[in-house]
Amino acid sequence: MEFLSWVENLPFCIWIRESGSVWAYPTVLFLHTLGLGIVMGLNSAIDLRLLGFAPKTPIAPLEKFLPLIWWGFWINAASGVVLLMADATTKVVSPIFYIKMGCILLAVWVLVYIRKMVFRHPGVEKMYVTPLGKILAGTSLALWIGAVTAGRLMAYLGPVSGIPGMKNHF
Repeated sequence: MEFLSWVENLPFCIWIRESGSVWAYPTVLFLHTLGLGIVMGLNSAIDLRLLGFAPKTPIAPLEKFLPLIWWGFWINAASGVVLLMADATTKVVSPIFYIKMGCILLAVWVLVYIRKMVFRHPGVEKMYVTPLGKILAGTSLALWIGAVTAGRLMAYLGPVSGIPGMKNHF
């Protein structure tokens, strides 16, 4: 806990958390939201297509979304680290934080597996999706929804930022 407190009290973290500047917390939060929108939006488009929505839309060209998804992911990761550092003693002790991180880790693994098992499958050009592809798409969608939901719940459940011993409850 001492290390987390030290991180949280670095001048940069204090500025992010306590500055009234639009370039501090609001900008980092905007970047986190932007990255989330890119990842969730494009990933959902791929997942929904694999699940059978928009059946006339070719699948193979959707692979071009993957580099953009990775850009969004790294924007999210970088801004997420800054948000975590600014409030480390609160976030790191929250079980919901670990649920969020677990969902993200598994969702990224599923995305890599979708590329291998769906976009590299010979039937992709004929718009054929294997049952495994559909399972992966459904799992991916559920994991990203879980990550987003857990991320939002962190603001409402568990320790409250800046108030030692205070907790949010339903």
